[in-house]
Amino acid sequence: MSGQKSVTPSAESLVASVKAAKTRGLPPVEKWNPPFCGDIDMQIKRDGTWFYEGTPIGRIGLVKLFSSILIREDDDYFLVTPVEKVGITVEDAPFIAVDFEISGKGEDQRLTFVTNLDDVSEAGPDAPIRVVRDAQSGEPSPYILIRRNLEALIDRKSFYRLVEIGVHHDGWFGVWSAGEFFGIIPSDELPD
Repeated sequence: MSGQKSVTPSAESLVASVKAAKTRGLPPVEKWNPPFCGDIDMQIKRDGTWFYEGTPIGRIGLVKLFSSILIREDDDYFLVTPVEKVGITVEDAPFIAVDFEISGKGEDQRLTFVTNLDDVSEAGPDAPIRVVRDAQSGEPSPYILIRRNLEALIDRKSFYRLVEIGVHHDGWFGVWSAGEFFGIIPSDELPD
């Protein structure tokens, strides 16, 4: 950022700030309101890989630390600490849902997803599943809410498993979880 004389935010300054906050569990980012300090060269690719200055972040503990301070405002993503807020780039969703467990059956079924960073989310009223279809190809991109307003892209193998357990309900083909029905595709658009 040309013209600025202040210290440029970095991954190291973020780590130091989070460690200084000394929180247990997820940091209370919703209570922090630091000034915006600019963007840093950090990116989350569609496959869930985190990059810093063009290099993949290989330490999973560091990625988990950064993911714990991630927030989303409208379509923008930020890492926040008590003292700084920096913008990062997210290609699609910040997490990947890599698997899920099924308990119960029918409308009492519960689907509990786990992400590439070990976050756990049970699909239901507070953690909906949604499917966006590409306007050109019709290709589905399924998501589940993980926490706050952060979603995980459901990986292909898990999506295929969802389709295997799908049922028809009110003109839609989809899945039940925690008493909610999540439509995947209109029933009349399914091939015979």
